[in-house]
Amino acid sequence: MKAFLMYPDRDFDLKRKLPSNEHALMQDLELDILFNAMALGDKFLAEVVKSAVLSGLRDDLDTIGYRQRVLQDCLKNRAVVREIYDVAVKAIEKEKKVYYGILGRHADSILARSIEALQMFVGMLRQLRRVADEHAERFESEGFTAFFAMVNQELSDDYFASVQNHLRELKLRDGALISAELGAGNRGANYTLRKSQVKQSWMERFFAKRPPEYTIYIADRDDNGARALSEIRERGINLVANALAQSADHILSFFNMLRTELAFYVGCLNLQGRLADMGAPIVFPQPAALGERRHSFAGLYDVCLALALGQRIVGNDLRADDKHLVIITGANQGGKSTFMRSIGLSQLMMQCGMFVPAEFYCANVCDGLFTHYKREEDVTMKSGKLDEELSRMSDIIDNITLGSVVLFNESFAATNEREGSEIASQIIHALLEKRIKVFFVTHLYEFAHGFYERKLEAAIFLRAERQADGGRTFRVTEAEPLQTSYGEDLYKTIFRTGDSF
Repeated sequence: MKAFLMYPDRDFDLKRKLPSNEHALMQDLELDILFNAMALGDKFLAEVVKSAVLSGLRDDLDTIGYRQRVLQDCLKNRAVVREIYDVAVKAIEKEKKVYYGILGRHADSILARSIEALQMFVGMLRQLRRVADEHAERFESEGFTAFFAMVNQELSDDYFASVQNHLRELKLRDGALISAELGAGNRGANYTLRKSQVKQSWMERFFAKRPPEYTIYIADRDDNGARALSEIRERGINLVANALAQSADHILSFFNMLRTELAFYVGCLNLQGRLADMGAPIVFPQPAALGERRHSFAGLYDVCLALALGQRIVGNDLRADDKHLVIITGANQGGKSTFMRSIGLSQLMMQCGMFVPAEFYCANVCDGLFTHYKREEDVTMKSGKLDEELSRMSDIIDNITLGSVVLFNESFAATNEREGSEIASQIIHALLEKRIKVFFVTHLYEFAHGFYERKLEAAIFLRAERQADGGRTFRVTEAEPLQTSYGEDLYKTIFRTGDSF
């Protein structure tokens, strides 16, 4: 049995290797806030959503759409989805109690444990079948339609009846009927557990013709004889015990995978609930192919900032189709870094099949997402800040591929304006030649204005808005770079010009 809720044709690999820049993405995009909101303190949920988001689908639009439709079903039937998830969780937890309750490596112990585990699993599978019978018609996605069809086909009434009959017989209440052959040295070989004889009434047993047989009775104090008989029984039931244990492991594997794949969608439900409470919009994005250059959205906001503040925040609009370079300048504390985070977060959320925090969103998938953000001074650094920035840039170059996206935030500002602008210009030119999409937040006017003067068709320039009185709207709009970042506004706010000291 397979769940197939993350992929139409294979299981989700929870242990797959995460991207090499995992820690940079976690730090720069503040992903801990997102994952905590999705997990709600559940460590397993946190592990699953982290793996799913960071190992998103690179060039598989069909699977992105497949997950989106499954998630839409989850949003419409959240109580049913949580009930199925709870069934999987309870089955796994109960199996652990069976494991610790019956210990031992002997065939008898393995058989007893497997029977108890399968008996418990049958009860949980019946619950799953009941959910399918009651609610399957309410689901429309290919993923859930195939899942419920599998449940109805595999978990039929005949299946449950057959399993119960086998488990009842394998308890061996009337003893074990075992056949054997004589091997080398007249030793027993090929011990096989046989199906018990059909039960007869006392009259049938009395008048029935009996096959020739020899009966050996073991004296009460014959320890060696009892031990030999026990060894024969062990050999006879060994194959059956192992087969039953494998059956229990197979069902446990199904529940583990069902729990894992549903955990991603339960995390999405948790996040959607938080955002709905604060009136923050979400939308299912329109992903474009890797070779296209699409990036347009309306009302896009930084979901992590909204979660941290617990309220809806200002969103931004952008039409940047056919653009390779987006340079963002403008007033200090005007929302540039927040805008940059929203770009990275929405890209990751889209590519793992989630909704995105916007009113409309369309972008091409990318082969890799990289961030190069300025870092605060670190006393453990063995070299200067510029050396550290260039070293991180070198790591990105070593791992970047065609079709990637790079987010720069105040990069190369650790040196003077001229040198920082020159370094940034050379790096960006090299990336653009490889058709790598670049978003760059900067205060380096020489760098930004230099690209603006070239009037590149593939470039667009944005600026954080500033009102006439110095107030910030936290919106980013298309505009020419300015030479000032309005640091005087911050000075006036902090020191309250005109007050006495």
